[in-house]
Amino acid sequence: MDILLIIIGALCLLAGLAGCILPAIPGPPVAYAGLLLLHFTDRVQYSTTQLLLWLLIVIIVQVLDYIVPILGSKYSGGTRWGTRGCLIGTIIGLFFMPWGIILGPFLGAFIGELFGGRETGQALKSGVGSLLGFLFGTVLKCVLCGYFVWEFVAALV
Repeated sequence: MDILLIIIGALCLLAGLAGCILPAIPGPPVAYAGLLLLHFTDRVQYSTTQLLLWLLIVIIVQVLDYIVPILGSKYSGGTRWGTRGCLIGTIIGLFFMPWGIILGPFLGAFIGELFGGRETGQALKSGVGSLLGFLFGTVLKCVLCGYFVWEFVAALV
């Protein structure tokens, strides 16, 4: 039974890493599930504190993944129009994967700023800020999933 849990856990970790790039898969939660499966084997036992801390980090990273592009738009000079446009673009982008998840926040912030009366240069700056926020969120997910893979491998070796 342990071998089956280890194999499924490893597959979860690989799917979690893929989910950092592919928006259809929630990367960190799937990778966390892989660590949980390893925990239920006789091979390794993580402490309750570790598991709860990792769960909290997964929740924070998942929430940040949606908030960071909006913050990127806001802190790059975007107005409420750009922030709302970024949010709407993110939601609409989910329906046009994989490119929609990348271009949605950018185009949403850009178009929102144009609707708000900003000039093209200012609107573009807001859109780039949201794109940078998206990329930062992706890097955060990759780092977290990479850490989970490292923990998994270290526990098995």
